[in-house]
Amino acid sequence: MDEKQRIITRMIIQAGQMLLAHGAESTLVGDLTRRLGLASGMTDVEVSMSASSLVVTTVMNEHCITTARRCPDRGINMRVVTEVQQICIMLERKIIDYRLALQKLEQIKPVRYNRWLVLFMIGLSCAAFARLAGGDVMICAITFIASCCGMFVRQEVGHRNFNPLVNFAVTAFVTTVISSQAVIHQLGNAPFTAMASSVLMLVPGFPLINSVADMLKGYINMGIARFFMASLLTFATCLGIVAAMTVTGTWVWVR
Repeated sequence: MDEKQRIITRMIIQAGQMLLAHGAESTLVGDLTRRLGLASGMTDVEVSMSASSLVVTTVMNEHCITTARRCPDRGINMRVVTEVQQICIMLERKIIDYRLALQKLEQIKPVRYNRWLVLFMIGLSCAAFARLAGGDVMICAITFIASCCGMFVRQEVGHRNFNPLVNFAVTAFVTTVISSQAVIHQLGNAPFTAMASSVLMLVPGFPLINSVADMLKGYINMGIARFFMASLLTFATCLGIVAAMTVTGTWVWVR
């Protein structure tokens, strides 16, 4: 029975680790880990989360096992979260047992979209924001180019495992330098719109939403940690924009 409990505990914390690392909100992480444990035959499952770690305690026949794992940020990936949910549902419906559930968890790999498709869609979305802000075709084109180049830099810096704060700052700098050419050369009907729209891809919307959801649902520490991380990312973006505007001398548009 001890061996069974150890395997189930390892399965539970692996699932929680994947959920937390890929952007799931705290309530979902806690609920799914408990459901996995109860569906596997555990008497009780207790979960404790922090910004970078997860602690799980399982109880079976009055015997407790506690284990902890670090949960480094792996980037937002809802496909991983969905696959873990599917495994949980199959386990609850007795379609699979805990051993097969552990095997399926180990087979989950984050699937990324084609990088060139991501570049195109990011450029298109930022150009759409520029259009909504009243920009003409020239402004939309400059926004598209600047945001595509910025996203390319973000991908390259991310692949080299730099700190996310450095990534956001460098990306914001490159994007603003390119989009500021509209202000320098007075291109389009509203050159400043290109500078404002091209960096919208760096707004940490998902972490901010998760931080508010966590705090509203009782996970105060997690919510505060996520809020401050999102705020730091925003601050890094601002530093990159300010540095680029200082280099190009385009402060005039904010006066």
